[in-house]
Amino acid sequence: MISSSPRGGVRATLGRMTTDAPSADRTVVASYSDYSRAQRAVDFLSDEKFPVEHVAIIGTGLKLVETVTGRLTAGRAAMAGASAGLWFGVLIGLFVAIFSTGTDTWALILWGAIWGLIAGAVFSLIAYAFTGGRRDFVSFKELRADTYDIAVNSSHAEAAQSTLSRLT
Repeated sequence: MISSSPRGGVRATLGRMTTDAPSADRTVVASYSDYSRAQRAVDFLSDEKFPVEHVAIIGTGLKLVETVTGRLTAGRAAMAGASAGLWFGVLIGLFVAIFSTGTDTWALILWGAIWGLIAGAVFSLIAYAFTGGRRDFVSFKELRADTYDIAVNSSHAEAAQSTLSRLT
């Protein structure tokens, strides 16, 4: 459920956990150059029993970085589809084998794997053909920030700074 917060922000309730969306009433108490150090700082606050529901990690200077890992060919597309299809086929074969009586379990799993491998390769080749050569490379994307600020509700800023000063 989403409703208005008495502090003027948006309040989201998931089960019994309630969080306030970031508001302008926050003070930056620490800044880090990488996310893992910022995460470590918030974990330290939590370990020290600081009320972490008043903390936000805010990335600034965001960049989307796409790293190209190789060329996408029809063979590579078919192999990727075949491997995904193989596992899906094994799973289907396993389910069929579990709920079947009087059949060879391993044969059903093997046939599921074979059909999954073939179907995965065929569907991947079809999808590759539909790209028309517009994206013939494989890559992964990640979102990076220049800095990660630990921001705390202003009423808790002094306690957060004092606690973080003990972080080694």
